[in-house]
Amino acid sequence: MKRLSLARIFNQEVLLAVAVVSLLALVGLNNPRFMASNNLSTIFVGNAYIAVAAIGMSLVIISGHIDVSIGALIGVLATISGLLVTHGYPVWFSWLAPIAVGCLINTALGILIGYMRVPSIIATLGMLSILRGLLITVTGGAWISGLPPAFQLAQFKLMGIPSPILFMVILTLLVAFAMRTTAFGRAIYAVGGNPDAAEAVGISHRAMTVKVFAIHGVLAGIAAILFATQLQVIQSTVPNGLELVIISAAVVGGVSILGGIGTVTGATLAAILFATIGSSLIFLNVSAYWLRAVQGALILATVLADVARRHRSR
Repeated sequence: MKRLSLARIFNQEVLLAVAVVSLLALVGLNNPRFMASNNLSTIFVGNAYIAVAAIGMSLVIISGHIDVSIGALIGVLATISGLLVTHGYPVWFSWLAPIAVGCLINTALGILIGYMRVPSIIATLGMLSILRGLLITVTGGAWISGLPPAFQLAQFKLMGIPSPILFMVILTLLVAFAMRTTAFGRAIYAVGGNPDAAEAVGISHRAMTVKVFAIHGVLAGIAAILFATQLQVIQSTVPNGLELVIISAAVVGGVSILGGIGTVTGATLAAILFATIGSSLIFLNVSAYWLRAVQGALILATVLADVARRHRSR
């Protein structure tokens, strides 16, 4: 059964990679401007923060939970970063503070879910409302401008490679390696697949829940920095529908909504696929609202395939 699951995940990743390459080629043939460097930069660099957040979301879902507050959290952390740097704090502190705050907030969520046994959907819905309310109350929806050039991490390049792509690739590889080869990664799969069996072999699902949410918070902080530093201003409101895109990337990437199965590599590829589809619709003169319909169809197809696979396994 394990071999079949790994084969299914691998095929899912290959399918997503082929879909991205095929879509780039087909739309590029129809409209050569689609393959222009500035458009490709928008697809890969401008959406790398979504892929980074989807890595953390994948860990949460694999462990048997879900987080619908991620969009609001990224909006809050990006605003914190912008306010700090525009009020005279050092750039390095403005980068690290949102990561620390994200870790603290999600650690508190992990404790609430793991030890106080509040369902994750309820706990994160509550956090969603709290974060959105605080964000609008404190900032009034105003944009943050006057960001110093040294703050623009997402605009930096290393050996000609944009930093968001480096963050996306390196974090995906590191987390994928940890999930497949370390005891901690195997424990996440065990807790998500069968928490009672995990407890029987000495793995505390409560402690694992706290750890997974803490890591998720760190990755959300990194995603928020990439989001905050890609433009010259920061819009201090929650990006519309961001949590849906992040959750969709994890699920379509092969992470079972029921827990215990999936990879972060698939989530990253799915995030890139969504960005590519969105850009393709624009160049093909199709309403961008179709992207939501495509996302919904992909989610339903993936969930139905996962449910059917589980029935066959039983």
